[in-house]
Parts: sequence; C-alpha cells; structure tokens
Amino acid sequence: MTDEIECYEKAGKILKKVRSDASAMIKNGLPILDLVEFVEGEILKTGAGIAFPCNVSVNEIAAHYTSPAHDTNKLVTGDLVKLDIGVEVEGYIADSAVTIMVPGDNLEELYTEDELELRQNIIDASAAGLEAAISTVRAGIKVCDIGEAVNEAISSYGMNPILNLTGHSLEHWNLHAGISVPNYNNNDPTILEEGQAVAIEPFATPGDGIVNDCPEAYIFSFLRDRPFRLKSTQRMLKHIEKNYNALPFSGRWLTQDFNEHRVNVALQQLGEAMAIYPYAALKERTGALVSQKEHTLIVESDGCQITTL
Repeated sequence: MTDEIECYEKAGKILKKVRSDASAMIKNGLPILDLVEFVEGEILKTGAGIAFPCNVSVNEIAAHYTSPAHDTNKLVTGDLVKLDIGVEVEGYIADSAVTIMVPGDNLEELYTEDELELRQNIIDASAAGLEAAISTVRAGIKVCDIGEAVNEAISSYGMNPILNLTGHSLEHWNLHAGISVPNYNNNDPTILEEGQAVAIEPFATPGDGIVNDCPEAYIFSFLRDRPFRLKSTQRMLKHIEKNYNALPFSGRWLTQDFNEHRVNVALQQLGEAMAIYPYAALKERTGALVSQKEHTLIVESDGCQITTL
C-alpha cells in the first residue's frame, strides 16, 4: 500500500506543477493546440505518463474536448476554460481540473459588470462544490451524501450541478474504476472505503444541468481486437492495442505514425465495429456556460488526502 500511495502522490505532485504552468499560459489568442501539447509534453518530460489526453473544454462544452491535429481554435478573452489533466506514475493516476476565465485588458469593454459577476459565480460554484465534497469524504461515507453536499454548495450560488456527469474511483491502470460520485443526491448507497482513490469533479452551470453528446469525438479508448479487411485499419488497431490498451488516447497522437486522413477514416471504422470507444465532446444542452473543479483524493478513516492540491 505504501508504494501505491507514493505513486499516487508523485503523480499528483507532477500534475500540480503542470497545471500551474499551463494555467499561467492561458490568454487571449492562445491556440488550444499549443496549450494541449504543452501539458502533454511537460508530463512526458518528467518520465510520467499521460493518463488521458489533456482536455481544454471552453464555455458550454463541459468535457472531453482535446485538440485534433491542426486544430485552429483559439482562446478568447472572457472564455471559461476547463483545463482537465491526467498523469500516471507506474499506472497510478492523478486527475485534476480547474476553470479559468481568459484574462484581457478589455474584459470590461466586452462584458457588463453583471456578466462578469455571473462568470465568476459559475467558477466559484464548482470550486465550492468540490470543497464541500472534500469536507465530507471519509471511510464509510455514502457517495449520495457527497453528492448532496456538492449540490447544496453549488445551489447556494444560484447554479445547478451537471446531473449526468460524475466523479469516479481510480485503480491501477483504470481511470474509471466502477464507483461514480454524483453531483447531487441520487440515493446511491455505495460506501467509500479506506485506501480508495477517488477523483471528485463538480460541474456548475446556470443552465439545466444536463450535457448532451456533440457530433465530434477526439478522445478514444481501446475495447477489443476485431478483424478488418483493410490492412491499414487492422494495423492501426494493433498499434492502438499495443500503445494505448489501458488508458484513453487522442486521435491526434496517431498522426505521428499514420497519415491524418487514414487516421480519421480508421477511427470511424473502429468505432462502428466497437473496437474502440469514442468519447464525444459534451455540451450543456441549453448552451449555458459550465465550470469544473477537480481533485484526486485518497480516502482515509477520518477524512482524505488530496494528492493534487
């Protein structure tokens, strides 16, 4: 257990540094691709692994956006940017997210005082939800009670939690290990146990609090081997199985070894055959802004250790 905890702690320490450096980069006009590649490159420089592609989800996009190859999207002053990062050390994962409003000298020209206050309240609501969750976590707590604390904190800001997004338990080489931690009281009686690793991630919005799939998916997971008549598709699946069989990967990563057009065609074929699972980008269904705040915790008998703080 000691070695396991040390790996969780090391992953968290690396993530904290990368998250801080990446957050400081956020500014008007920054290409999202540059931010994503910076985060992933900095993780690899430490000798750690990337637990999942860096997510940079903007405004009404709640989660699961990472840049495709040649992404031309840029950050704009006033955007709410969810920066979600995953680091693994020997298969033990740190997962953390922060929401940042893109700064700019002309913020007051672009937005009214009420609009800026709303944006800040959205950010503060998810942060308060996370603080409330952390204060309740201990061995023996029901996940629904954590969700109730999150909901109460977010609601106190006049916001709604995202109901169909949850936190999750973490295990060795397993990003979503079976336990879900809701952002409201869903009456789930599952109990957290001492020594479990859990990523808790409240999302807050002034909208309905439901996310829907976007048409596009840029993040994928390997599911199973399948036969394909096209040798190029079979070769790509073998490459995915060899290199990304445990944790999510980006289609962008495949363009380092394969033609970009071939990658896009093969990913569609692999998804249709259920050889890989596509994680669609997720959008708040009313188009409302969304914030996210996340830390990874180790459950203790009378509280928790935050590895990513």
